[in-house]
Order: sequence, then C-alpha cells, then structure tokens
Amino acid sequence: MKSFGIRNFSAKSPPEKKGLLLGAYTGDKDGEIVFTKAAQGIDNECQGKLAQHIEVAGPGLKQGKCRVFYKLHQNHDIIAIVGLGKQNLTYNEMEDVDEKREAVRIAACNGCRTLQDVGVTHIYMENLGEPQCAAEGANLGLWLYQENRSPENQVFIPQVLPFEGPSEGWKKGEILAEAQNLARRLQDTPANLMTPTIFAENAAAILDEVGVVVVVHDKAWAEKKKMGSFLSVAAGSEEPPLFLEITYNGGKPSDKPIALVGKGITFDTGGISLKPAGSMADMRGDMGGAACIVGALTAIARLQLPVNIVALIPLTENMPSGKATKPGDVVTAMNGKTICVDNTDAEGRLVLADALLYAATFNPVLTVDLATLTGAIIVCLGSAASGVFTNSTPMWKVLHKAGTVTGDRVWRLPIYKDYTNLMTYYRSVDINNIGKDKVAGSCKAAAFLMEFAPKENWIHMDIAGVLGPSDYHPYLHKGMMGRPTRTLVEFVERLPGSEGFPS
Repeated sequence: MKSFGIRNFSAKSPPEKKGLLLGAYTGDKDGEIVFTKAAQGIDNECQGKLAQHIEVAGPGLKQGKCRVFYKLHQNHDIIAIVGLGKQNLTYNEMEDVDEKREAVRIAACNGCRTLQDVGVTHIYMENLGEPQCAAEGANLGLWLYQENRSPENQVFIPQVLPFEGPSEGWKKGEILAEAQNLARRLQDTPANLMTPTIFAENAAAILDEVGVVVVVHDKAWAEKKKMGSFLSVAAGSEEPPLFLEITYNGGKPSDKPIALVGKGITFDTGGISLKPAGSMADMRGDMGGAACIVGALTAIARLQLPVNIVALIPLTENMPSGKATKPGDVVTAMNGKTICVDNTDAEGRLVLADALLYAATFNPVLTVDLATLTGAIIVCLGSAASGVFTNSTPMWKVLHKAGTVTGDRVWRLPIYKDYTNLMTYYRSVDINNIGKDKVAGSCKAAAFLMEFAPKENWIHMDIAGVLGPSDYHPYLHKGMMGRPTRTLVEFVERLPGSEGFPS
C-alpha cells in the first residue's frame, strides 16, 4: 500500500510500444479542427499528413473523441488525436465548473485509454493547454483497483510521460491524481483486508514517507477521554477501535492548525439496525472520509503547502453482536451530552461527535469534517457534488471555488434551527441520533454534528453520494471514486490569505 504510483508492476509487461497523444480544438466552421501548438508542430514535420488523415477519417473531431493513426511520422509510429472542444471554454455557471479544465481531463483520459487499448506501453502526451489537468486526467483515467487479481489477469497500465517536458503544472497534476488514487485504493480494499488496525498501519507507513506524523491511540485512550459516543459504535465488533492523530507542520510554529476530521468506519453493517444485503458490500468504502484525508495529506505534504494541520480519524467497524449497541440505548459523548441511539445505522455522526470535540482541544483556525454520512444526500445530489453544511460563508466561498477548479463540485445546503429542533426536542436525553420525522435526513445529520462542532469556521462535507462505485464518471473507472480528495487539497492551498481566513 505504500506506492503512490498508478502502475501495477506485478502485471506482466507487454513488449514496449510507444505512442504520442496530441490535441485538437473544434473550429468555428462545420468539421473544422484547430491543432494545438504541439499537434501543429508534428503535422508540419510529417508534411501535413496528420491533417489529411483526419479529414479522410471523417469531418470534425468531437470533444473527448479520439482517433489513432499509424506510420505518419518517422519518430512516432502511433499518433492519437483527441478532441478538446471549443478553444474559448470557460467557467459555466449552470454547470458550476471550469469547462476548459474538465475538457482537458476527459480528453487526456480518453486518449490514454484509447492508446492503452491498442497496446501502447509508453504514452507521450502533450499538455493539451492545461498541463496539470492533462496529468490528472491521464493518471486518474488509467488507474483501476485490481489488487486481488492474479498477475496474469491484471490489466497492464501504460506509463504516461510529458511530451513537452515535466512542467510544474504537470508535476502537481501527477501528485493530485496519485493522492486521489490512493484514496480510491484504500476505499476499494475489501473490509477483511482493511480493518481499523490495517488502515492505521497503512496510514502511518504512507504518511511517514512524506514527513507527516501519525500517532495511533487505542481503546483505553478513548475510554480515558470519555468518548462514549465513538466507543458505542465499536461495541459490536471484534476488531479493536483506534483513533488516529495526524500532524502536518508546514506553516509557522505560531500558526493555529486546520483540523480535518474523517469518518473511519472500515465496514458498516448498520449494526443491530441491519442494512439490506443487496449493496452492503459497498460499505467497505464507508471510511471514505478517512481515506480522502490520508490521500489529501500526501499531496499537501508533497506540495509543501504552508499550513499546519491536525487530522483526526476515528476507526472502527459497525457490527451486530451480543455486545452491540441496541436501538434506544443512551450513550454519553466526550462533552457530557447524552445521545439516544434510535438507529444504530446512523453511526457516522456518533464517531464524528467525539472526534469534533477532541479537535476543539487543538484550538483550530478552521474545522472540516468529511463523512459518507447519509443516504439522503444521494437522493438529493446523486454523485454530481458533495453536500456541504457550514457556519462560515467566507470559507464556503473558498471551498466552492476549489470545487469549480477541480471539477469535483460541492453544493451548500442549509442547517436551519428547524433541523436542530427535530434532533433535540426530547425530554429524556439531550439529543437523538436520527430525530423526529422522516424528512431532511442530511440536514438533520448536519444539525446533530453542529451540537458538537465549533460555533464558527466549521465545514461538514457529506460525501456519501460521491463515494461510488460508479461507472459513469468520465475519467474514473467503475469503483470507489476517492472524491473529493483533489478539492480538499485545492481548498487548503487557497486558504492562506483568503478573505475570512483567520490569521
């Protein structure tokens, strides 16, 4: 699990075969194409044969589509041309995304997959006008989880190299893609091979390589801290719960840290409130928040971002047994608040409650939690965006901008007092973990967390909808998606000096 790269070296390598990937824009006239600078240079070198063959192959070159040509250039036996769409693409308010950057990611992915299909082992790719996005699309698009297939059945993943040289943007794109691929790898690993203990071991080994310190706290430590809410979820499992405390010091010693909190349920049966069997296997990815934070921290450290971060990850399984928490049980969180657990499948908020309270002891400048928290967010947003709840509009604006740049979008939802009232209107306890009425599940979950979160500069990201598995995202193979790792990194990078970010 230590490797950051996307290539699987245990797969049998085919004979070396090189290919060149170039780009072309859609022109103003029907069927017209406009080569990128790199593509035009290659076309000049082969006396216009590239343009001629494209014209013979059919009019135009649609955005994201790819064509492959052979023996046109003396130094490049295989040349692929991929469509980038119009040259003037920019931010689309309705789609809430930078369409130019997304077009490059999709083109890079499709072009690389096309060359992979024809047996190319080394892809030399131009930057397509956006070197960071080109590197992201290529490296995200080729990676797939195949850890448990025998070598002879594994798909060989080509190596992608920058045709115009490794610019800073290209290197950053590789780092970001590798961070997301790491999150995907953690999420997609079967639960018997990714227990709390194994996750902790992997996180410690991976983050140690980039100079990030990981301290692993055990059950006795959590008991001493009186984390009754977190420990109530762990009660039904034979696997011991763990609590990761991760420190990255990239800023000044006097700078207050950013606190990142990630839900780390390595498998979620629902507990006594058992989930339906049909999609339960997908719950190996219920530690998506934890996985994204580990992935993001590798990128943050490799990019040497000038911030201090403390990341907190409560790790446990949620299992049914004779020792498991029962519906109707009352547990006590670290701050003394009592919680009636009416549904043991609403466990994510229980582990996050104590983690948020512990985060406050570090006096953070900002607290962000990520969790695959509610099925309701899937009903609301699908996989188009992560749901965001926050008490800081300035911080929301920074996060929103980050999502438009990365293409991994976020969308703000409300936390009205109405939702808090539905969670706290009980005479016998302070709060209920599912609350009154079968409405607004994601909003009520956020209202629950708000009872344990800071009164300002707090962001909750419900990422259940962007977990996966999905097979219709352009540059991700079917499987867990590792979202929103790149958005989290982009957000952290934009924070210093941003409006509303406390010094």
